[in-house]
Amino acid sequence: MLLKFLCALITRALFILISLIGVWRVTWVKNNKLYWFLTILYLPLVIELILTLRRRKGKDYKWFSPAIFLFLISIIPTIWILELHHQQNRSSDAKCAKLDSSEIFKVCFNYKILSSVCANDWILALHQILLILLIVGKWLMPIGVGVTRDELSQLLLIFVGTAADILEFTSETLSDVNPQLVYIILAVWTWSMLQFPFHLSVVNSRDDDECENQGDSVLTKHRTDFWTVVETLFIQDGPFLVVRLTVMIHYAIVHQMLVFFAIKNFLVVTLNIYRMWVIFQDYRSI
Repeated sequence: MLLKFLCALITRALFILISLIGVWRVTWVKNNKLYWFLTILYLPLVIELILTLRRRKGKDYKWFSPAIFLFLISIIPTIWILELHHQQNRSSDAKCAKLDSSEIFKVCFNYKILSSVCANDWILALHQILLILLIVGKWLMPIGVGVTRDELSQLLLIFVGTAADILEFTSETLSDVNPQLVYIILAVWTWSMLQFPFHLSVVNSRDDDECENQGDSVLTKHRTDFWTVVETLFIQDGPFLVVRLTVMIHYAIVHQMLVFFAIKNFLVVTLNIYRMWVIFQDYRSI
């Protein structure tokens, strides 16, 4: 009981700490202390922690993680502000300090040095820490009722692959586009982050096995596959493909990595559609 309590508390504390660093960076680049009011977004996360500890003994839910959802609500606005500010002030990066320089490495905890680090490096670091913390946080949080360790391990592996794709999408695509597309890319990125609080593509796996001998519909028997395809087509690879094709076709921005990942998105979308076709064909032949 004590271990579950500590894991639930430490996870939320890490969420708030990273969000707080993001707010500090926003107040620094904007030179406006009013942005500290963004910390109000932490209040629902604190309330969620209290309710979870009192009513559920720290355990998460089966299909949905309120803590991860509220963490995203607290940190996504700061990343939006930093990204938009960076797009509007790209010229100032010429005088900034690079994170990979030897001087920065030696004094990486110096306040003045950290404040002078390039905006792009700061934003990339926040993206990276955010995704890593989502994976580690889900691992640390007590398992929800009805979720097995096997399902949790599958979910964490899916999170790793999802995080890598999302990070590549933001780091590569945002560096190539003009300011008009930034809002669209950030909106698609925000939409794709909804995969982390919802766990419908994994935790239904045992139910699928139990339904094999029942006279249920194809969607009932293959709920796991269905939700996986939905996430791929409408939350991640589908929207990513549309954005990349728009960048290449409408804005005439074409380079090797953009083409490669566009092809990758196309193949994933096509294979998932083929997967659903195979499932429906097999069901009809029974």
